Amino acid sequence: MRDSGQIVGESFVLLHAVDLQRNVARAYRIEMSTDLFGATIVDYAWGRIGAAGRCRRVSFEARSEALHFVRGLLRRRSSARQRIGVGYSVVAGSWVLSAS
Repeated sequence: MRDSGQIVGESFVLLHAVDLQRNVARAYRIEMSTDLFGATIVDYAWGRIGAAGRCRRVSFEARSEALHFVRGLLRRRSSARQRIGVGYSVVAGSWVLSAS
């Protein structure tokens, strides 16, 4: 649902960076939800596709802070082509963030 970059309800995005010739197969998942106390929770996980990988969870009082954090994570993924030689592409997701 497009709504000027806002994330509504539970949202996620799954990114993959794959280059079989270079043996690169990375996954990155970001999930955002609200807990029972009204805090916004951002869970993000990364690693090789098919492996256990690593994950982190961060809690924010304000939804705007969580959005800023998510945009920072996505900005870092957008520079993957320079860092690892292959860019991430969206495989699945339930939100759209505006460019602002």
